[in-house]
Amino acid sequence: MAEANLTRGDAAGEGERRPGFRAAGAVSARLVGPVVARHGGGLTGRLKAEWAAIVGPELAAATWPDSLHRGGTLRLRVAPAKALEVQHRAPLVVERVNLFFGREAVTRVALVQAALPLSPPRMRRAAPVLNPAAAAALGRQLDAVRSEALREALARLGRYVLADVDG
Repeated sequence: MAEANLTRGDAAGEGERRPGFRAAGAVSARLVGPVVARHGGGLTGRLKAEWAAIVGPELAAATWPDSLHRGGTLRLRVAPAKALEVQHRAPLVVERVNLFFGREAVTRVALVQAALPLSPPRMRRAAPVLNPAAAAALGRQLDAVRSEALREALARLGRYVLADVDG
């Protein structure tokens, strides 16, 4: 419980300056909070702004708070592959959100399987390295292609195909 007080900056007075590092989240929440509240963000806006800090990076990567209804129902978007896991962890989500707000803001979670608004970028495999003979043969096959962009795309595809055949 003491941890939550420190992140909100309750340890020192508002006007008191403290030397050293401060958590960026506490400073940004004070700056962004009034803007979000003015533009109708309310609880949902705060929830979206702090989602990763509330539920942790693992759950944040698979979920996104869509809306928070008056009855306490949190509508949560979830990546389809993680829906069952998140369903089992719903009580944990409710507990963490309520702990964040310091009151019972969420009573239940309604899961909606949908694409997340900020999906993590897919990692690309490193381009395979071909032996000199295979690289030369691929180059000869692509000599007739006039378009530079098409030739580069076909060369990239050819490297992956030849690497899978050889490997």
